[in-house]
Amino acid sequence: MKLPSSKDPAVQEVLDREAIRDCLYRYCRGIDRCDEATLLSAYWPGAIDDHVFFKGPVEEFVKFALPFLRGRDQTMHSITNEIIRITGSVALVESQYIAYERIVKKDGTRNDMTASGRYIDRFEKRDGEWRIADRKITSDWFRIYDDSADWARGLFGTKLRFGKRGEEDISHGLFGSSVT
Repeated sequence: MKLPSSKDPAVQEVLDREAIRDCLYRYCRGIDRCDEATLLSAYWPGAIDDHVFFKGPVEEFVKFALPFLRGRDQTMHSITNEIIRITGSVALVESQYIAYERIVKKDGTRNDMTASGRYIDRFEKRDGEWRIADRKITSDWFRIYDDSADWARGLFGTKLRFGKRGEEDISHGLFGSSVT
């Protein structure tokens, strides 16, 4: 997301912080909706991602992660507690994440997993746009449940509309195929 610039340094810092936050949130949307274009828009081409089971260029990470995540019923990544330190065109950012995945096991049964940790990112601003240039992940805790919530019952007996991937998701009508 490219925001207008300001000659006032304090205003520019606020604009830069918002652009970095928007990038973090685009990452979450891209990974959860399995939207390759949105996910890639959070990184500079050739950026390095040192993820839980993967370390290498972001383009290879996306090819690794999206098929893996498409095998899940649901995923949800949330970002909290961002610490953003900007020096010129580089920002060092630590943000906490909480992730949920509903896993389909080989026998067809399901179980839930929650995890939390931190994204340790180096952002770069190029041509007025902030994106991730290098990402490392640290895990702080996780829990794998033996079973999964009974979604067929709904919430307090009320059927819910669950998020989907691609054009079937309710947000597709709002944002189209990608949020860049």
